Amino acid sequence: MSCSSSSGSESEDDEGIDSYRKGGYHAVRVGDQFAGGRYIAQGKLGWGQFSTVWLAYDTQSSNYVALKIQKSASQFAQAALHEIEVLSSIANGDPSNSKCVVRLIDHFKHAGPNGHHHCMVLEFLGDSLLRLIRHSRYKGLELNKVREICKCILIGLDYLHRELCLIHNDLKPENILLYSTIDPAKDPIRSGLTPILQRPEGSLNGGSTMNIIEKKLKRRAKRAVAKISERRASMGGATEKPKKCLDGVDVRCKVVDFGNACWADKQFAEEIQTRQYRAPEVILRSGYSFSVDMWSFACTAFELATGDMMFAPKGGQGFSEDEDHLALMMELLGKMPRKIAVGGARSKDFFDRYGDLKRIRRLKFWPLDRLLVDKYKFSENEAREFAEFLCPLLDFIPEKRPTAQQCLQHPWLNLRTSAQIEMKKGDIEKLHVGMSNLQLKVGK
Repeated sequence: MSCSSSSGSESEDDEGIDSYRKGGYHAVRVGDQFAGGRYIAQGKLGWGQFSTVWLAYDTQSSNYVALKIQKSASQFAQAALHEIEVLSSIANGDPSNSKCVVRLIDHFKHAGPNGHHHCMVLEFLGDSLLRLIRHSRYKGLELNKVREICKCILIGLDYLHRELCLIHNDLKPENILLYSTIDPAKDPIRSGLTPILQRPEGSLNGGSTMNIIEKKLKRRAKRAVAKISERRASMGGATEKPKKCLDGVDVRCKVVDFGNACWADKQFAEEIQTRQYRAPEVILRSGYSFSVDMWSFACTAFELATGDMMFAPKGGQGFSEDEDHLALMMELLGKMPRKIAVGGARSKDFFDRYGDLKRIRRLKFWPLDRLLVDKYKFSENEAREFAEFLCPLLDFIPEKRPTAQQCLQHPWLNLRTSAQIEMKKGDIEKLHVGMSNLQLKVGK
């Protein structure tokens, strides 16, 4: 789930009232107390299939935190215990909280009318990278911002892989959160929000249910307005919106959501990763390791820089989504080595014995550096340098992909743009002028 500690859910729809039943979600109202009154609910941040997440006030530390409340049925309780185990290992190995991974503060069980719910208290973080991509109107971020974000993700992955032997298994923009919100008004600390310490008057038991119904009506109205303005725009030939400036937005970030994570030697699922960020060895069922996270990292870096997903497969007439995904990979990265193509438990579903796709015969090759220039208007230099950083991470042979530690040493992460170099030159010139003036004064 993406919003394990974020300032808002990525999904447009609410979790729906049907899941507020035995074994399901716990209904929360603003002002509700948890863990003997230590945590007080302030408002909902988001939700996922397994849990809802609330902004809460920690009366012991006087900080805002994210409170994740799991559904109560046994399978969800098991999933919560696994995540708590993983998050506890992460917190124990990072006492200084400097490894760019979300921090677990506390965990406990809460009894409610729908059962006993496992609860996790996490540090409060800001918006997800998906929201940052949307905020930039899918135009792609400046490469210096992309570099800064990539460094944080790689520090997190290096810690997980090298020090803890953990594979994240679901790395994507939704599961990476900024330290803070894009809009300062939505940040409880920067906006100076006064914590609610008791339940507001007139808050009835049906509060959370009514809230969902009201939100649904509001969303319908929003969609209707959006359709009308779209129609007007198409009639009047609307101008394209420029991408928003991110000056002043802190792009430091942390990796979150460890519900699907596993120790390298204790894998419990064959189908891992969100579709668009899934590595080829997972599709082919040929076993996986830390390198699946590196593949997802490369897809995420591309999306940050361009605003588009690197691979967005669709099933078609006579071929599956999986086969389209493999075809898209080969169009961008070249033909898959035969040994890899035929080496998985599911290879026969997609490839013939020569390593060619069975149903998608004609591939249109468009190498990454050319794609960046032709479609995304990168300069030749920028495209070459970025492709040199990404392509090794997208090697079809998993063992050949660089580790997070190796990536942190890559020259692309320490490149400066020509604008920054010009600025440096300007600063040096100013320094020379300043020194000359000082010498003149001293000489007098």
